Amino acid sequence: MEIRPILSSLRRHKLAAALIIVEIALACAIVCNATFVIGSRIQHMQRESGIAEDELVDIEVATLNPDRNIDAGRREDIAALSAVPGVKAVSSFNMIPYGENTWMSGVNLAKEQPEPNLSAYTYMDDGGMLPTFGLTILEGRTFTPEEYVDLSEMEKPGSTTVFGAALVTRTLAQHLFHGESALGKTVYVWGENPIRIVGVVNDLVGPGNSRASVGGSNEDYDSIILPGRVSNGSFALRTTPERRDEVMKAAIAALNKVDANRIFNDQRTITDMRHDFYSRDRAVVWLLIAVSITLLAVTALGIAGLASFWVQQRTKQIGVRRALGATKGQILSYFQSENFILTSCGIVLGMLLAFAINQLLMSRYELTRLPWFYLPVGAVLLWVLGQLAVLGPARKAASVPPAIATRSA
Repeated sequence: MEIRPILSSLRRHKLAAALIIVEIALACAIVCNATFVIGSRIQHMQRESGIAEDELVDIEVATLNPDRNIDAGRREDIAALSAVPGVKAVSSFNMIPYGENTWMSGVNLAKEQPEPNLSAYTYMDDGGMLPTFGLTILEGRTFTPEEYVDLSEMEKPGSTTVFGAALVTRTLAQHLFHGESALGKTVYVWGENPIRIVGVVNDLVGPGNSRASVGGSNEDYDSIILPGRVSNGSFALRTTPERRDEVMKAAIAALNKVDANRIFNDQRTITDMRHDFYSRDRAVVWLLIAVSITLLAVTALGIAGLASFWVQQRTKQIGVRRALGATKGQILSYFQSENFILTSCGIVLGMLLAFAINQLLMSRYELTRLPWFYLPVGAVLLWVLGQLAVLGPARKAASVPPAIATRSA
């Protein structure tokens, strides 16, 4: 197939050819970035939390009795919940993955430095967090009874109570010490007193999406655990997956038995919390899929429509070529080659536009850089789409009989 006749024909239809090229370029740029965002969102939704999600129940209550001692009340509630049949472990927590509360602290390696080395999600362990959440000590040890403190005492004016030990996640240890062992190292969190790292646990994701970029980030696992007992009425219960609903009802009854003057703000499984947590991500994924499919369909219709128009305009010309000996295969190849040239021009322009859109998204929405392999994938997709879209009009052109050349215009 000679290219010169195709280029000559396209020069005579500059406007139509330019519109198709622009349409293909826009489709290439948008679909490449949309596919990248879809993949990133799916990866984000599939990330591991580090906790035993299918075994956990979250119950959040608030007492209406102003005279009740919050620390003594927490101990009573923990004892009552621990006695519920089917409960393996109980913890009163300050925050939990997929929850609404987020505690973050700057982590310094030196006492006096203007900026923290990084920010970490700060979990409080009341003594039952690790077995309840399903966390594993990878290196070192857990907290000793003497290392636990009540946050209510620490927050009193003039209090000298401080944290002396901490656990860090594997990712946080890597980010802080770059491959060196974190055990025995000191960090500065919550004040000017050094806190010694006594253990490293498996990765634990922080709640919320505040730091999660669209492209994903392992900063989500920068978490530190301090031996602090909080009395805010938030409890996590670990049980077997099939007994979660049963345990939840029994736990509510047990708490009411201890103190009937309270309200339940929330009671649900962590599985339900995870489903609700990622509802926005799922909506974004389906929206982008719908937009991409619609855009590709419009592009295919545009290509097919233009090809059909050109077939009508060139009917006599095609008949002449058939009369001069051109085969159906050669006519078909002509229109497919013409489409391939237009699509290739559109793809080249679309790749440049894809990077420009990606730069805009990086600056506005914390999107990571578009990986290069999305571009050839998008190019192949559009080449295939273009060839399929033009196939119908091209076959119609190939079926034009040679006798059409003898008819008057």
